[in-house]
Formats: sequence, C-alpha cells, structure tokens
Amino acid sequence: MRTIAIMNRVLKELFRDKRTLALMFIAPILIMLLMSVIFNTNSTTDVSIGTVGVTKSLNKELDGIKHVSVKKYTTKAKAKKALKDDKVDAIIKKNGNNYHLTYANTDSTKTATVKLAFKNAVTTTSINKLKSALKQSTKATMKLQAQLQALQKQAAASQTTAKTTSTKATANNMATKSTSQKTPKITNSYVYGDKDTGYFAKMLPILMGFFVFFFVFLISGMALLKERTTGTLDRLLATPVKRSSIVFGYMLSYGILAIIQTIEIVMVTVWLLGIEVVGSLVSVVIINLLLALVALAFGILLSTFANSEFQMMQFIPIVIVPQIFFSGLIPLDSMANWIKGISYIIPLKYSGDAVNSIIMRGTSIMDLGFNIGMLLIFLVVLTILNIVGLRRYRKV
Repeated sequence: MRTIAIMNRVLKELFRDKRTLALMFIAPILIMLLMSVIFNTNSTTDVSIGTVGVTKSLNKELDGIKHVSVKKYTTKAKAKKALKDDKVDAIIKKNGNNYHLTYANTDSTKTATVKLAFKNAVTTTSINKLKSALKQSTKATMKLQAQLQALQKQAAASQTTAKTTSTKATANNMATKSTSQKTPKITNSYVYGDKDTGYFAKMLPILMGFFVFFFVFLISGMALLKERTTGTLDRLLATPVKRSSIVFGYMLSYGILAIIQTIEIVMVTVWLLGIEVVGSLVSVVIINLLLALVALAFGILLSTFANSEFQMMQFIPIVIVPQIFFSGLIPLDSMANWIKGISYIIPLKYSGDAVNSIIMRGTSIMDLGFNIGMLLIFLVVLTILNIVGLRRYRKV
C-alpha cells in the first residue's frame, strides 16, 4: 500500500507540472516531424564545375547531367579564383588531348559526383564521336562503291579496276584512322586533402563546434539551476546588486571554464584526430570560443525556465537536435527554402561555416565578418534576455 501511495503522490506531482508533461509528450512529436521532413527530402548533391578550354560537346554533355551545372572560363586563373571563392566545386582544364581536374575537395560527396559526371560525359562524347566517324565512314564507303560500279561499267580493264580498288582501300584506311582515338590522360589534384579524404573531414569542424556548444550549454544551465534550487541565487538577489552584474558575473565565471574546455576540444580534434588545417589555428579557437559564449548565455537563459534538473535535461532535445540538423552535417542544398530558412536562426550554422572556411580554404578571420557578427548578435540578445529574465525572481 505504501508503494501505491508513493506512486500516486509522484503521479499527481507530475500531472500538475504542465511544463514537464509538454516536454515529455509534445517535444518528441516535434522532433520526429522535423526528422521526417529533413530525411524524406531529396538530398541529391548539386555540383558546379568550371571548365577551361574544354570542347563544346563535352561542356554540353556535362551540363546535361542532372544536378550538374557548368561555368565556362577563358583562363585557368579566373577558374581558380572561382574555386577559391566557392563558386565552383571543381575545375576541368583541357591540355591537348589530356585533362587536368582540380577539386576543392571540401566535400568528398561533391568530389565523387564530379568524378562520376566527368567520366560519364567523356564516355558519352567519345561514343558520339565514334558514331559520327562511323557514319561518315559508311557514307564514304557507299560513295566509293557507287563510283566503283560506275567505273566497272565504263571500263573492264584490270588496270582501272586495280586503281579503283586501291582508292577504296585508301579511303577505308583514312576512315579507320579517323575513328581511332587516343585515350586521354586524366590527372587529378586537390585543394584540400587528397584522394583519401572522406566526408568525416567535412564533419569534424562542425562536430568540434557541436561538442563545444553542447557541453558548455549543459554545464552552465545545470550549474545556474543548482544555484537557484539551493537558494544561493535568491540570497544574491536579496542584495542591492544589479541584475546585469549578476548575469555578467555568472557568465565570466563559467566563461573561464568554457574557454579551457573549448581549447581542449579544438586541440584534441586537430592534433589527436589529425585534421588538416589550411588556415590559422588561432582563428579556429576564436570562433569556437565565441560559440561557447553563445552556448553559455543560452544555457543560463533556459535554466531560468526549468524547475528541476529533469526539466533542464528535457530541454536538450529541443535545443540540441536542431543544432545537429541545421549545422551543415546534413546537406541542405536540395531541401525546401523554408527548411533552409530555419538554419539561419541556428548559431552552430555560422560557427560551422566559419570554421570550415578557415580549416579547408584557409580563409582569414577578417573575411568572416558576417558569421562573427551573427554570433555576436546571438550573444548580445541572449545576454539581454538573461538580464530581463531575472525579473521573475526580483522585480527591482
């Protein structure tokens, strides 16, 4: 009976807590719907290829392949600039009968798509050339046969027949020679990594930011919640200290731990996992530190809406799962615009784009003003909301 009594008491408390019920029953449905929308969308990779000196027929074949677009450049220097500016994913340059392909290789899926598209286009072009040559050869043979028949009617002399037969053999040899094609030599080069670079190389910079965000968010939220539930925050609010001073004090104290943790995660990712960094490692650390401060402010804010550690843990799927979906780990190129629009309110998207640019393209941090600016906006807005949020505990 005591067990039943305890069960009834706990159930009554749970059913009185509307927030917990909502997190338990509504949040999973929202997450599942979000997953359904994302994973049921066609995720075929779109690629853009820059060509230099490539024949018109090959350009046409490449451009005719689904999800492949072709941009023609007059010089290799212009094509390389487009590759550096992320306007194209690869460059195809023709040197005589040979081809040189340069891949950005920041996404191994796109690299593989370009290789397959080029192979199919070259094969189709070669087949079309052979068909055309065979057609011309057939026409020439038929023409020579007609001439031979006409000559045979005019003269039955063996000398004339021999001469005509020689002419036919010469024509057939020329046709055969025209159909023979020298196999083109194809060389590949990679701006980032090499042929063995896989998709995990693209994931690592984003995963680095994700773990920074997740652990800082969790630790800061749980720590401030403990301050509240133990009464420490209430006693602090009873003093004349300003709400802004309290928020900044917590952010600075947790921020020091966040800085140490962020540096540790970045160093382990770079050195232990052996990721190649083209740009500045210091810039990578700075971007992730900025993301950590955003996560810190976010964790503090959500902790003000949680009444227990259990509720704080239930906030994780709502906050963390969208970060994974819209951070860039799952390609959003071919998804609906409204889905891609959600990614613009996700802090991890901006840090992921910035870190990817630094690591894979060697972009200077000075050229990442937009991404840094967006992270700063998130930080300022969340800090203001934290200061305002303390009003529910002290209206001063």
